[in-house]
Amino acid sequence: MGAVPSSNLAKFDPTAFLDKICSGRKLLKIPRGHCVFAQGNPANTLFFLQQGKIKLTVVNDAGKEAVVGIVDAGQFFGEGCLTRQPLHTGSACALQDCVVIAIARKAMIAALRLYPELAEMFISFLLGRIGRFEADLIDQLFHSSEQRLARLLLTMANYGRDGTPLPIIPKVSQETMAEMIGTTRSRVSHFMNKFRKAGLIAYDGEIVVYPALLQAVLNDNLQAEQHV
Repeated sequence: MGAVPSSNLAKFDPTAFLDKICSGRKLLKIPRGHCVFAQGNPANTLFFLQQGKIKLTVVNDAGKEAVVGIVDAGQFFGEGCLTRQPLHTGSACALQDCVVIAIARKAMIAALRLYPELAEMFISFLLGRIGRFEADLIDQLFHSSEQRLARLLLTMANYGRDGTPLPIIPKVSQETMAEMIGTTRSRVSHFMNKFRKAGLIAYDGEIVVYPALLQAVLNDNLQAEQHV
């Protein structure tokens, strides 16, 4: 079976393909607020989010929790198990009712070796996640908290993927956004009100991001804030 050309990668349906993996595959329904796995649990399973949103968090020795990412439908998580990482270094909890495909580590490793299509898609996913981590680090080092919030809103609204803005569903709390960009809830509230008054976003039950926010970021029109 030959590898799929990169131009056809977007046509590859991972959900349908994973259905072919009979051994070591389970379909899980995770209610909102419940965790797929917790920090410190054995890491022996890879997960693919078929429906919903997952919040990834870590807790330090002092008990402080930080949000390190949001998993959207169509993405993998828990990939540390493929490096034989014995325990999960963070937790994955449902922000809304989720449908998750759980694949045993051995089954996924075997499938990656057998099916070039799956391997190419998985490598593309990993490179994308590494790129996002690098961008997040640059954000923390060089950008203001206002700029970091704008980028987070654009990312959660799927700007830069297919060019079509989407509402952020479910509405992510300001506390969660503050944790993700390394600032306080009061600062997030201040910036959200500022963006809304400027016509960059709207929120009333759900957050909608307008193209003007993307243009403001690209043109560096957001006023730098010294406070975090």
